[in-house]
Amino acid sequence: MLAEYAPQAQDFTHARAYRNAPLTEEDKRKNRTKSKVRARVEHVFRVLKCQFGLTRVRYRGLKKNANHLFAAFALVNIVLMKRRLLRISQA
Repeated sequence: MLAEYAPQAQDFTHARAYRNAPLTEEDKRKNRTKSKVRARVEHVFRVLKCQFGLTRVRYRGLKKNANHLFAAFALVNIVLMKRRLLRISQA
């Protein structure tokens, strides 16, 4: 179905092992790479939702909502960089 509507789109879901067809080492390597990217992306949203409480956005207009989210993501970047810098300074 995806190929019908977007022939150039690529499928980035994990490969799945079945009972009589275990994953090859190549599939495991690809899944590991996808997991690393996914974890980094989802961690940003966890900070946004848990630490800043942005689970829902009230509609205030597209520009105001966009500015609010841009500022929130900038703060998330500061929080994540703070953790990384503290780890580096303690090492």
